[in-house]
Amino acid sequence: MHADLVWVAAGLSLLLAVVLPELLDRWAISAPMVLVAIGIASGFTSLPDGLPLDPQENRAAIEHVTELVVIVALMGVGLAIDRPLDLRSRASWARWSTTWRLLVVAMPLTIAGVALLGWALGLPAAVALLLGAALAPTDPVLASDVQVAGPQTAGEEQEVDESDELRFALTSEAGFNDSLAFPFVHAAILLAGHETVGDWLPRWIGFDLLGKVVIGVVVGIVVGRALSYAAFRSGSRSLRVAERGESLMALAALVTAYGVGEVVGGYGFLSVFVCAMTFRSAERSHDYHAAMHDIVLRLERLLTLFVLLVMGVALSRGLLESLDWRGVVLGVALVFLVRPLTGILALAPYASRERPQLDRGQRWAAAFFGVRGIGSIFYLAYAAGEAPELGTDWLWSTIVFTIVLSVFVHGVLASPVMRRIGSENPS
Repeated sequence: MHADLVWVAAGLSLLLAVVLPELLDRWAISAPMVLVAIGIASGFTSLPDGLPLDPQENRAAIEHVTELVVIVALMGVGLAIDRPLDLRSRASWARWSTTWRLLVVAMPLTIAGVALLGWALGLPAAVALLLGAALAPTDPVLASDVQVAGPQTAGEEQEVDESDELRFALTSEAGFNDSLAFPFVHAAILLAGHETVGDWLPRWIGFDLLGKVVIGVVVGIVVGRALSYAAFRSGSRSLRVAERGESLMALAALVTAYGVGEVVGGYGFLSVFVCAMTFRSAERSHDYHAAMHDIVLRLERLLTLFVLLVMGVALSRGLLESLDWRGVVLGVALVFLVRPLTGILALAPYASRERPQLDRGQRWAAAFFGVRGIGSIFYLAYAAGEAPELGTDWLWSTIVFTIVLSVFVHGVLASPVMRRIGSENPS
């Protein structure tokens, strides 16, 4: 393919990014499925030589691109959630109980299940743990078909939205757990080193597991409150950007929250998501939230388009060459067994008088639709940078295989299942 044809292909791909969501709305086909398929097909054409497709050689670039995609997606997810979370209100915490169950029960059990299965298949402990940690988070990037559509802002001040607990649970889970996988990735990196577990375990529990989470939350709250005050209530008209509808504040917020969170030693992913939720809690009925969400969503689509197309091309250019039966077993087990079982265990009512927030069909849907995606690639690239022995071709092949399997399985089933259980996503 000549260089000029690359521009043609890029233009057609951008057009697809614009029209696919509406075009595929009523079909059992998701936009990520189509984009990966287009990338695979493009890989069989005469593309220019020297494309940077080897994940080992281009690890740093992959890490930074996927990092950007995830933080943009987390900002969009945080702005899309209408249900407030008041840290001082017990009732507010209770309204998020479905989310807490998925985070506190399903996610650690998923990490443990994948890690134990990998260890039983003969993987080194550090590799098995990294695989579990990288594949445990559900994805805020590729799961739009099962998430809330966006902020509802028109009209009077909003009441707490309880209308679609399933979509809320999957959206809020994806917002939090892309940060909460970090401690376990760090544990895999430490396990790959030469220190004994007893040497690093106390510090890991105190700082990686607890301290950095607290720092990330605090940074997100502080940055979110500061920027929302400036945007809506500042005494200076030039700072009240909400009056002008200047939606680029969303990008300023996500970059600031992420940067500050990382600089002070917290989890930047968590800072971005908490910042977005904090900003959303200010002037909840203001249309400015929808404008900010819209620009983040557009940027997310463009970045996701790029990543999925490149991944599709790499798939047809040998990315799965190192995949063996163990990788297939692990990927299939995660999608069809580990996540559904841990999810249903987390969401099951534990007392006869407990009133479940999800009915039986919705609980199974929430358990099953743990879409894997771009965050998993970031975690592998990050870990490979910290401990090169973790950046094996087999891990790249296994994680990408699992992502593609999830994209196609969940993409085919999302629309019909959500429609059947009465969880339509309003456009």
